[in-house]
Amino acid sequence: MASEVVSICRRARVAARQVAPRDRKAKDAVLAELASGLRAGAVDLVAANRGDVDVARARGTGDALLDRLALDVRRVEQMAEAVEQIASLEDPVGHVLSDINRPNGLRVRRVAVPIGVIAIVYESRPNVTVDASALCLKAGNAVVLRGGSDAARSNEAILVLIREALQRAGFPPDAVQMLPAGDRNAILELLHQTDTVDLAIPRGGEALIRFVQENARVPVIAHAKGVCHLYVDGGADVEMAVRLAVNAKLQRPGVCNAIECLLVDESDAERLLPPIASALPASSRWPACSVKLD
Repeated sequence: MASEVVSICRRARVAARQVAPRDRKAKDAVLAELASGLRAGAVDLVAANRGDVDVARARGTGDALLDRLALDVRRVEQMAEAVEQIASLEDPVGHVLSDINRPNGLRVRRVAVPIGVIAIVYESRPNVTVDASALCLKAGNAVVLRGGSDAARSNEAILVLIREALQRAGFPPDAVQMLPAGDRNAILELLHQTDTVDLAIPRGGEALIRFVQENARVPVIAHAKGVCHLYVDGGADVEMAVRLAVNAKLQRPGVCNAIECLLVDESDAERLLPPIASALPASSRWPACSVKLD
C-alpha cells in the first residue's frame, strides 16, 4: 500500500502543475461537466449508495448516521447544484490580499495562488467527495481524497463521474484521486508525503482530527469543537423561534451544521423556552433526542 500511496501522490503532483495555470473559464467548465455528470449518473449513484446503506444498516448503524450516509435523486441534485454554486464564485487565484508600500519604497503584495496537492481525510457523507473536489479544482489544486469505508461504494461511483468530467473538459484525471478505504496505514502514508502533499485537511469527528494532527508530517488545517449555536433574543416571535429550533436541530441531526447549543435571552426565557422545549422531542424522529434546560 505504501508504494501505491506514493504513486498516487506523485501523479497528483504532476496533475497539480497542469491545473494551476488554468483560467477561470477552464476550471468552471470542469465544474459544469461535473454537475451534468452527477445528474446523468444519479440513478447509478443512488444504486451504489444503497449498497453502502444496506451494509451499514446490517451493522446496526443508527438512524441519524444512516441518514448522513444515504443518497437519493434529490440529494444528488443538491450535490450538482452545490457544484454550480462553487463555479459561480469568483476565481480565488490571483486575488490580491494586500498591497502596501513600505517606507523604503519597497512594494509588497500578497496574491492568492494555488496550494498544489491537498490531501483530505473525511468520514461518512459521500457529498464531501464532490464538495472537496470541486473546491480544490476551483482554486487550481489537485486533491487526494480518503473517505470512510462506510461510503466506499458511493465514493468510488462519484470518483468515476469526477474523472470523466475532468477528461471531457481536457483536464488531467489524476487531478482528483482517492485512496482505497479500509486501510488505516494508507492514511499514515498519505500524511507522510512531504515531497508531494502540500496540505492535509481532516473533516470529521474529534478522533479523526486528532489522529491527523498527531501523525501528519505535512501542514494541517483542522477544526476542533463545533460552534453551531442558535440564539433567540428577547422579544422574539415564539412561533418563529420554535420553527427555527426544530429545523436547525432535527431536519438532519447527523450533519455537521445541526445546532449543538440553543441560547435564549435570560430576560425572556420564561416565555420562549417552554414551547421550544416541548416542540423538540415532539418533532423528533430520533429516539436519542432529549432536551436539557440549564
